[in-house]
Amino acid sequence: MGVRLKLAPILLATLIIFAAEAKKTSDLYKVLGVDRDASPRDIKKAFHKLSLQYHPDKNKNKGAQAKFEEINNAYEILSDEQKRKNYDLYGDEKGGPSFDGGSAGDYGGYSHFTSGGSGGQWQNMGGGGRSFSFSFGGSGGGNPFGFGLNDMFSNLFSGGSGSGFGGSGGSSGSTFGGSAGSQSGFKSPPKIVRAVSSKIFEKEINGKGITWLLLSYTPSTMSVQQYELFLEEIGNSLKGALKAGKINCENESSFCKNQGIYPRRTPRLFVYSYITSESGSLVEYNDEWDVKSLKSFCQEHLPRFSRRVSLNNFQPSFGAGEGLPRAMLLSTKKDTPVIWRTLSGLYRKRFIFYDSQVGDVSDPEVKSLGVNALPAIVGWLSTGEQQILKAGISVRDLESAVQEIGILLDGFEKKNKIASRQTKKSESESSSKQVPLLTASNFHALCGEETPVCLIGGFRSSKARDKLESILSMVSQKSLSRRRNLSSESKDSIYYTMVDAKKQQSFLDAFDKSGFRSSNSFLVAYKPRKGKYTAYTGDLNAEEAEKFIGSVLSGDVQFNKTRQKPVIM
Repeated sequence: MGVRLKLAPILLATLIIFAAEAKKTSDLYKVLGVDRDASPRDIKKAFHKLSLQYHPDKNKNKGAQAKFEEINNAYEILSDEQKRKNYDLYGDEKGGPSFDGGSAGDYGGYSHFTSGGSGGQWQNMGGGGRSFSFSFGGSGGGNPFGFGLNDMFSNLFSGGSGSGFGGSGGSSGSTFGGSAGSQSGFKSPPKIVRAVSSKIFEKEINGKGITWLLLSYTPSTMSVQQYELFLEEIGNSLKGALKAGKINCENESSFCKNQGIYPRRTPRLFVYSYITSESGSLVEYNDEWDVKSLKSFCQEHLPRFSRRVSLNNFQPSFGAGEGLPRAMLLSTKKDTPVIWRTLSGLYRKRFIFYDSQVGDVSDPEVKSLGVNALPAIVGWLSTGEQQILKAGISVRDLESAVQEIGILLDGFEKKNKIASRQTKKSESESSSKQVPLLTASNFHALCGEETPVCLIGGFRSSKARDKLESILSMVSQKSLSRRRNLSSESKDSIYYTMVDAKKQQSFLDAFDKSGFRSSNSFLVAYKPRKGKYTAYTGDLNAEEAEKFIGSVLSGDVQFNKTRQKPVIM
């Protein structure tokens, strides 16, 4: 007992000296320019601003390096829950010793410890007598990023205020990581900056339709943590439209070298963009390192696969053999909304996208589509059938909007596949009857001198044959109705047939010396009585085929003499 009494004054003196020394060191809150009750969000924002101001790459003034290190040290402590608690209690992030006993008293404003049972409490006896709860053996906390973001999602799809597509009201901001200003129970948001390897790049980034913000670095490059904060903030503000990652070029040296992204003295930032290349490519960010500029750069490089159109006399075109459904967004926005641009990238190989700015639902064009609330998404199956996918859309935020509209598009795509299979089956059955293959036995009936015009579709592969059959089957129905308006031709003025170009090359040589060898599929309009022909060898689809046949029937295309009379073998 006597030993314990002798030790108590020594321990007390040690604590008083410790507290006095702590007051001599820099106040970490003052270093960052924040109050002692600052929230994690305020601390992070202050660090972000100061680290840019004093970064050695940008600030060459004497003392900038030391100030930069001081700022980093302050942030490392105050951004960690346990270290901050320890600093607030002891003036040292590592914490103080554990004591079993002591007594309360006034020590001239210095902190001291009182106990009673299993817990204890430090008290600041000067000023307002502020106290801090403390329990032994606490675990270290994470890095509490607590950015309060502006409401990124207001006015995304309409001219109204509020969050979502077109609704009103809603919060003007959101906070990641719990309540601002709380010094206990901090929650770090999930890390959104993923470590990216060459395998992940090929599997999830390259040509996948989603924009990425990528940081290239090596462990030896300067200030990776500060740069990573940029990615965290931008990634959170554009979550759903943008993903963020970092590439360690020491571990992925050959990949970085091949991509041209090897870091220099400091890390480098790249956006995987769909603006410069339809399949996607890396574009380096070389502007100022501030959130506003970087965010604007990222938004510029979001996909733009949606075609901006006017509703006036709009009708989506459908080519034969093209089984993609169409989707159009109707909104009051002057520019294509971020959500629609994002979806146009993710679904670019599965849909053809349009978007149109409209005034309101009273517009005649909007009414003609059957839309009664905005914003709205109208879909067309590849068969031409129109459906309203959603009208009066309202969503919580960008990420949920992409997910929810994606579900709509997935469902419509399934419906389109069913309709497409049924149409192809019907077309196949129809085309097998309507577009016969030209042979020696049927040549006279189809392309004899009694025939005004014989339209011959040539193919060199089974795939080309299937496509050609579908085109001719579809176009023949349209062209029949058009011929009724031409007084110079009878209803049966044109006969449709096909020829295997590989097997009937000598037959085709009779028309043209080249025999159309450079074309996988083509059309030949042959007038047997006049011994003349004209041909189309360009990109073949239903629209072009119909134009060609229309020009043949109307006499708007030049015919040439055949080299000799064609004979089918």
